[in-house]
Amino acid sequence: MSEGTFAPKPGAAPLPRMIRAQATLETRTLLRNGEQLLLTVVIPTLLLVLFSAVDIVDTGAGERVDFLAPGILALAVLSTAFTGQAISTGFERRYGVLKRLGASPLPRWGLMTAKTCSVLVIELLQVVLLTVVALALGWSPHGNPAAVLLLLVLGTAAFSGLGLLMAGTLRAEATLAAANLVFILLLIGGGVIVPLDKFPDGARDVLGLLPVSALSDGLRDVLQHGAGMPWGDLGILAVWSVLGLAAAARFFKWE
Repeated sequence: MSEGTFAPKPGAAPLPRMIRAQATLETRTLLRNGEQLLLTVVIPTLLLVLFSAVDIVDTGAGERVDFLAPGILALAVLSTAFTGQAISTGFERRYGVLKRLGASPLPRWGLMTAKTCSVLVIELLQVVLLTVVALALGWSPHGNPAAVLLLLVLGTAAFSGLGLLMAGTLRAEATLAAANLVFILLLIGGGVIVPLDKFPDGARDVLGLLPVSALSDGLRDVLQHGAGMPWGDLGILAVWSVLGLAAAARFFKWE
């Protein structure tokens, strides 16, 4: 039998194809998970509709939806990049899925890249849905789309690093409880629905340094007030991104 009879040639697939296949699998898994969809899609949409329609929180002058829509977009990034990713990765680590994937031809950094791509796909769907709902409620966005995109990318990086750090260092049950608790606390105190100026001065200064506060304030400055690049908020997000991703890379335990 002559050489070259067998096809296809044995060996690992090209790296981009492996990452694409893993990202597709991660995205399908997230979309089929009812609890994740509730957290990432249903809850932000309901909060946007409820607080835009009912005068529960004083959002200042102007239409309530103009204040709420940027904050809900920040909440969507938080729910997907941090809470959802932390919980799913934590249980994958507990069940040994990450350990087995780490021994596959796909390198570990490729697996994390695939997870990040999956998060970005889900966030894109969230942004489209929330934008359509907000526009239907009378939202009038302004500002530079490039600034919005940069804020969302840095926010995703910051929350992804923190979510992976939590998933890679805590037990799955502890990650589940802690991620949901952080989600609730940041929903209340991160400037998403309640303006930060409603808090005392000392607390406001501390809360303003949180990544969700920087993301929601930055989006609000651009989309509601038509500001240029919100460099202060971008700087805060950049610091959280570097610290979170570096800590996740250093302390993540695959077993």
